[in-house]
Amino acid sequence: MRGSSNNHKSKSEEEGVALVQVAEEGETTTKQQQQPDSNKAAAEEEEEEAGYGYSNWWSTWVSSAVKKRVRAPGRVGIVVVVGGFVLLALLAAVAATTTTTWPQLVDFTGAVSSFLQFGNGDGARRHRPHRTSLVSIPIPFTCGSGNDTGTCPRYAASAPAPAPASMSPPPPQTSTVDYCPSYFRHIELDLAAWLASGISREAVERGRRQAHFRLLVVGGRAYVETYRRAFQTRDVFTQWGILQLLRRYPGRVPDLDLMFNCDDMPEVRAAAYPDRAAAPPLFRYCKDPSTLDVLFPDWSFWGWPEVNIRPWAPLLAEMAEEKARLPWSRREPYAYWKGNPDVSPLRQELLRCNHSLPPDDTVRLYRQDWGFANRNAFRDSNLARQCRHRYKLYVQGRSWSVSRKYILACDSPVLAVATPYQDFFSRGLAAGKHYWPIDPSRSKLCRDIRFAVRWGNAHPAQAQRMGLAGSAFATDDMAMDYVYDYMLHVLTRYASLLRYKPTVPDRAVELCPESMACPRRGRDRDFMMQSREQYVADYQPCTIPPPPLTADDATNMAHRDAEVLSNIDKMIITEDKHN
Repeated sequence: MRGSSNNHKSKSEEEGVALVQVAEEGETTTKQQQQPDSNKAAAEEEEEEAGYGYSNWWSTWVSSAVKKRVRAPGRVGIVVVVGGFVLLALLAAVAATTTTTWPQLVDFTGAVSSFLQFGNGDGARRHRPHRTSLVSIPIPFTCGSGNDTGTCPRYAASAPAPAPASMSPPPPQTSTVDYCPSYFRHIELDLAAWLASGISREAVERGRRQAHFRLLVVGGRAYVETYRRAFQTRDVFTQWGILQLLRRYPGRVPDLDLMFNCDDMPEVRAAAYPDRAAAPPLFRYCKDPSTLDVLFPDWSFWGWPEVNIRPWAPLLAEMAEEKARLPWSRREPYAYWKGNPDVSPLRQELLRCNHSLPPDDTVRLYRQDWGFANRNAFRDSNLARQCRHRYKLYVQGRSWSVSRKYILACDSPVLAVATPYQDFFSRGLAAGKHYWPIDPSRSKLCRDIRFAVRWGNAHPAQAQRMGLAGSAFATDDMAMDYVYDYMLHVLTRYASLLRYKPTVPDRAVELCPESMACPRRGRDRDFMMQSREQYVADYQPCTIPPPPLTADDATNMAHRDAEVLSNIDKMIITEDKHN
């Protein structure tokens, strides 16, 4: 395990042991039980518990959403935010059913059916996968006796990566445009602080104190200057993913210079920078509405060896086989979650639902026994077998959790406890379409989960369609084709804002796939080989759909999601009055 300071442990290692919830039959854990900085963790928990700060955030947000008149979104924005209308229409149904029993209180059929077919004929898949390369150009890679020392072979370092035009015929002209998923439109907003003035070298270097490493691309080659160790191998597999991008799209990643932080909590507070352009453009995995961090895919897309989670592409294929063996109708009719509640007061509050709800009613919530899982040495761990319940709960850890994508991929409706923390793809999810939102406040958390499960069991066809929509988002909109395209778009746009020519620092070392993978052994090397790009992409990346996303558009999307939850609350109140 890689070293870190006590202060760093309080930020990341608590979460590292609890990011993924899996089925009882297949639990995943870390190799060692992590010990957080107890004093700092206790202080943070006391601060949050003082008024259940998270709940207060959500109450304030919902209140502003339902009181504020939301401006109509743009033409393309409707595709993304229309999820908010899914449950708005249900209020009319609620009012019209005053004499019916609870399971018939709301008729979701018409609203959901029409919504899931909006803009896509089969009701689930919207984005076509990238086309197959017409000419297979293999990417050179070899681990021989001479390069197990971590050096780059001569062919990888002797010259800049050739431009794609010199390696393959130009892509054929087509009248069909491969538009990127909607979450790509947030790239411009992530970089909004620097759009007017550009990014200075001083602003980049201002992020050094918070960064784990500095990454440069110069002439198609990658260089890294390491400042401090990240938790486990987060930095290693993030860098590995960037190397795969350079090999997949040779010559297309421009020269750039950036700082990267691998911790859980976003740190670049907008309030600390009245002059937004002075803020450091720090790349990381998640952010909240008060921060300026630039989002980037997390390390686990290329594998998480410490907890035996395979890279995203082969894991999705394995999950598809497992899901086919257990159709949704045959799964346990409960909401399931298992993990470490000690990293978050909200997770501790979630476990309270085990006692506040009737036995064997709607939930299956478990505390992870990490000691047993460690002693069992992963023998019973298989994340692909997590999809054994009809409903999957998502709840944040210290901030966001990488478990979101695995939970979405289950074909089961995701009951997502509302959170201010977002990763790069979650901004494309719409409440009421891809997931059922859950109010995190103490008085409503357990109640909302119980209502969602009972409603879904009473309306299985509609519940299953929501599960399929979320799963299609995970498998289609988050396919590795689009993950790499997102990386290319955000790095290209970022590089276009640099006001200086990047140069390689004296302490930076060159990275290439051979220098990273060849010296490694065990799961580290195995997962690198499973996630290695083997062929050059001879086609163009997807096109970000117009028009550019504005801050008002993003605010309206968030307000509509909040309105969905507000209307669910009204449905529950109406149901309580009738019982």
